[in-house]
Amino acid sequence: MADSTPSPSPSAPTAPTPADRPVYVIGGGPAGLAAAYALRTRGIRAVVVERSDRVGASWRRHYDRLRLHTTRRLSALPGLAMPRRFGRWPARDDVVRYLEKYAEHHELELVTGVEVSRVERTADGTGWLLHASGGRELTGSAVVVATGYNHTPHLPDWPGRETYTGDLAHASAYRDGTPYAGRDVLVVGVGNTGAEIAVDLVESGAGRVRLAVRTVPHIVRRSTAGWAAQYNGILVRRLPVALVDRLARVLARASVPDLSARGLPRPDTGLYTRARQGAIPVQDVGLLDAVRRGRVEVVAAVEGFEDGEVVLADGARISPDAVVAATGYVRALDGLVGHLGVLDGRGLPVAHGPRAPKNAPGLYFTGFTTPLSGALREVALDAERIAKAVRAHLRRP
Repeated sequence: MADSTPSPSPSAPTAPTPADRPVYVIGGGPAGLAAAYALRTRGIRAVVVERSDRVGASWRRHYDRLRLHTTRRLSALPGLAMPRRFGRWPARDDVVRYLEKYAEHHELELVTGVEVSRVERTADGTGWLLHASGGRELTGSAVVVATGYNHTPHLPDWPGRETYTGDLAHASAYRDGTPYAGRDVLVVGVGNTGAEIAVDLVESGAGRVRLAVRTVPHIVRRSTAGWAAQYNGILVRRLPVALVDRLARVLARASVPDLSARGLPRPDTGLYTRARQGAIPVQDVGLLDAVRRGRVEVVAAVEGFEDGEVVLADGARISPDAVVAATGYVRALDGLVGHLGVLDGRGLPVAHGPRAPKNAPGLYFTGFTTPLSGALREVALDAERIAKAVRAHLRRP
């Protein structure tokens, strides 16, 4: 007897759900790679989209002498320790090799040579649409923006800069001091980059090195009797700002010489107050001694250029052979996500880590802070938190 039960008719194709789409991670630096790995360990497909042809692009363009100011053990990303042979303070090239190995070891899904220019909600509101180079349109269930704190070199629009014919370059183009041997060089900016380049120039045989300072920085010893400054940053991160400022002031008086006579007085605002505003202290790798010995001369901030000379804030005019502008970077997030209302007045994300902006669920940012506890340590922790938040987001109906 034949079965009278009607055979099922072919079902109509269903539209992809958010869980069917990958999570796109924009940026193949430490923050992006760590986030992709943390997502993968939770069974979430993560695709890293990197505008360069290799991971760790921003690390590759740093100056040759760069070493981490954070310890090897506290700078590793989730799931892979840094090799002991890197030493306590890994060099730039070691960090690059580690990032390459990290992506290979975890078999991360990478798309290189593709730049994402704009992120917006999908038409149905269930995901995110990424507009990328080559006319590509990528649809993801969530997006992690990890394009980096040091994304685009910033060169101030000083008066007269466009007509200045002298040797002027941003610090991102500096590799070592060899081309400056015997020359008179002005370094503009006294963050960690400017301080290290000034020392490198002295050690490379520059004829004269001057350092233009607008705001006197806090300077700390990278390590004291084996105790890394990073450890202090971890211990105090949850203490009241005013208390940390007082503690830092006492420590500075005990460990850092007063160089007021050399143009570097003690700062008049607290270390932690500055750090909360994004100005991390300078870790000393030779600057204090170079200033004390007069090998690096501290001068006033640069105000502009005129008649081939550099005009300083105190009215002085100098004529260096070369100017290296260690004037930082911008995040360059406006074109990418500025239209979504997720940035503050400084162009930084209003929410960070596992917290998505209230008006943009499923959009996460990592690597846009400068914590005293160490940037690599924090992006490693952020990666785990973001992965948990993404998993919860994808489970919501």
